[in-house]
Amino acid sequence: MDLLFVHNNCPGQFRHMIRHFHQEGGHRLFGIGAKTCPGMAELTLARYEVSGSPPAGVHSFAGRFEGESRRAEGVGRALGALRQAHGINPAIIVVHPGWGENLPLREAFPRARITTYCEFYYRTSGSDVGFDPEFAKPLGVLAKTRTVAKNASTLLALAQTDAGLSPTQWQKSQYPALFHDLITVVHEGVDTEVVVPTPAEPVEIAGHVLTPADEIITYVGRNLEPYRGYHIVMRALPKIMRERPHAKVVIVGANGVSYGAAAPDGKSWKDIFLDEVRDQIDLSRVIYAETLPYGLFLRLFRLSRVHMYLTYPFVLSWSMLEAMASECLVVGSATPPVEEVLRHGANGLLVPFFDVEAWADTVVAAAAEPERYRALRKAARRTVIERYDLKTICLPRQIEVVRGAL
Repeated sequence: MDLLFVHNNCPGQFRHMIRHFHQEGGHRLFGIGAKTCPGMAELTLARYEVSGSPPAGVHSFAGRFEGESRRAEGVGRALGALRQAHGINPAIIVVHPGWGENLPLREAFPRARITTYCEFYYRTSGSDVGFDPEFAKPLGVLAKTRTVAKNASTLLALAQTDAGLSPTQWQKSQYPALFHDLITVVHEGVDTEVVVPTPAEPVEIAGHVLTPADEIITYVGRNLEPYRGYHIVMRALPKIMRERPHAKVVIVGANGVSYGAAAPDGKSWKDIFLDEVRDQIDLSRVIYAETLPYGLFLRLFRLSRVHMYLTYPFVLSWSMLEAMASECLVVGSATPPVEEVLRHGANGLLVPFFDVEAWADTVVAAAAEPERYRALRKAARRTVIERYDLKTICLPRQIEVVRGAL
């Protein structure tokens, strides 16, 4: 059969499903993504461009949807190109609705089984909005309306979908109860045959050679920004580095913005919070890397004595589960959906997101006595194997959902 995967950054979260269907054989696999998407060899890919620019006078409630509509138009053109070149007629479509790319799919293929990836639903309370008082602005009715209006294309997707996939129970819970029966909770999964706790080896990162003899503390974010607690980490560093005078802190993340607002005055969040503590820390022991090849990234986890993971109530990062699967001790923020995975004193440690002193004390204690936490590190990997293993749990269930067996 024909299968179509639609994602702004195709293949995005669908990589493992695509590889499965390719290995199964007998199918034609197609993808649609934005012009900068990486694609993958198993897909016949059509990239689209967003034409035009926002017209003057678009109402602020409709601003996001206007941009999504132009993306949807690009997807429609890409569909036409695939039809003309390959006669595509998908029996199965998997789509991320976060950019409006879902809008033309049901009209183009009325008989297809559509699975929608339910990653995040915008709310004005109980989620990311207003969570951090340092950056939160009081929201009136109009600002709240602007926020919930961001769900327009997602709601249209849910009205036209046959099934939904959500990575965590908390992420599913953010969607209106009306749609809960549609959504199955299945994480993308971690390949625990690749992410393994093999003996640590020396690595070179940003010109620094790190060895198993070093005391390594790690923090990872796609970008260094408040949504992932970068400001809390930096404010905890003076005490951590003072009490652990030989510790080296490796911070992996770029200088842009993945979520939330950009930093003020043309600065980066990285520099704003580094400058805040610059004169209180030993910069020779703070190592920044914007990105790392995946193999090197995993080797870093094997060296790490403590991994700090923080997030607003928002989408859970793959990196936390990869750290756990590597038997790295994770100190995580006591926020959903972290608490769905990490249990304090059982498979990791939890700290209130904003308690800088508690973050410093917990990391210092964990770095000082790594053997004390051996059982937690072992339990962390067991958690991933038992609940999030790619090949035995997550991928088979994903395939069942998109095929309609559930």
